[in-house]
Amino acid sequence: MKRALYWFRNDLRTTDNPSLLRALSENDEVVPVYVFDDFWWMEDAFGHRKTGVFRTKFLVESVADLRESIESLGGALLVRRGRSAEVLAALARRLNCQRVYAQAEHTFEEQQIEAEVARQLPLVLTEGHTLIHPDDLPMPIERLPDVFTQFRNKVEKLSTVRPPAPEPEAFTASDEDAGELPSLGDFGYAEAPHDDRGVMHFTGGALAAWERLDHYFWTTQSLSRYKETRNGLVGADYSSKFSPWLANGSLSAREVYAEVKRYEAAHGSNESTYWLVFELLWRDYFRFVAMRYGKRIFYRSGIKGTAPKKRLDERVFRRWVEGHTGDAFVDANMRELAATGFMSNRGRQNVASYLVHDLGVDWRMGASWFEHCLLDYDPASNYGNWIYVAGVGNDPRENRKFNTDKQAENYDPDGSYRRLWG
Repeated sequence: MKRALYWFRNDLRTTDNPSLLRALSENDEVVPVYVFDDFWWMEDAFGHRKTGVFRTKFLVESVADLRESIESLGGALLVRRGRSAEVLAALARRLNCQRVYAQAEHTFEEQQIEAEVARQLPLVLTEGHTLIHPDDLPMPIERLPDVFTQFRNKVEKLSTVRPPAPEPEAFTASDEDAGELPSLGDFGYAEAPHDDRGVMHFTGGALAAWERLDHYFWTTQSLSRYKETRNGLVGADYSSKFSPWLANGSLSAREVYAEVKRYEAAHGSNESTYWLVFELLWRDYFRFVAMRYGKRIFYRSGIKGTAPKKRLDERVFRRWVEGHTGDAFVDANMRELAATGFMSNRGRQNVASYLVHDLGVDWRMGASWFEHCLLDYDPASNYGNWIYVAGVGNDPRENRKFNTDKQAENYDPDGSYRRLWG
């Protein structure tokens, strides 16, 4: 009998999961497992735990939802804590599994963990993260344009989006102890704080992701106004808020795209329906930049190779973190992030620019803090955006600096957002 492990990571869904389908088609029995890898709760070089309380809670909820989905198909998700390579190797020996299957990742630390697993037993990786499959790009990764618009123009003309893969018909349950889901206390966190000022309540898992999509597309038809409202700051429906579920794979970009097309067929297409797909292409682009440049997206000099010297000034940095810079717009956004784990895209651009260009602080400190805080942290998007703002990434303009006073005037003209988080 051919038996394999399926290692869930940032693909916490049973629908549109090509890697999972491959494992099931190539084996008689597949044992699904999720490992809460201790590495992701270690401190980084700047003293921040890599996964903060908000994303930890969201992740546990997402794994719980995945477990229910697998159980509904007759299987059982094994949940473990430890180091992935050690856990998977021990399970493979005990259960006589010849291989491990997983969705491919494209950033350095994730690939380091993959390499540790692959040294223990055969690891089969399949692409599934992006809207456009890497094999369907109109250029090889090593010739990826350094400007997003050039990439987008080529992809829109020459690439197509593959349809979402079907959900498996069934799993076979194993006799192995499934294991308990960890609590926040197991990671050293108290209950995640709740702040009523937050844009919305985020619950992890595919079920909650589809409820949010149904609300945003079908109940409120907010998708038809997305381009006009996407730079908002207060409330649930100024933007889709899909990013936390996309980040851990409770929802796939292809699933969102297919629903956009279904929505357009029912309600018509416009600039707003196009713009949501445009944003998914930005997400893809940062992922492909990570594939092309590897570790360089984490270097101080980014993909440019050179960078102006910035301070590693902890005192100045802490004022930014705590929302005590004296810039009301920046401070409001930083307080929202600390209180909720979320910040608007408009806010992220402004606070990043302010840290780097106004305060003169090394961008990597800000990227590290975002990694700790953000519900929707994705390494390629987070670091891709930070090197972009810092002038060492894919921005074709030199020294792009946001005027935060003007930004506040444009996007918070009545001061309601600043008062909300003042």
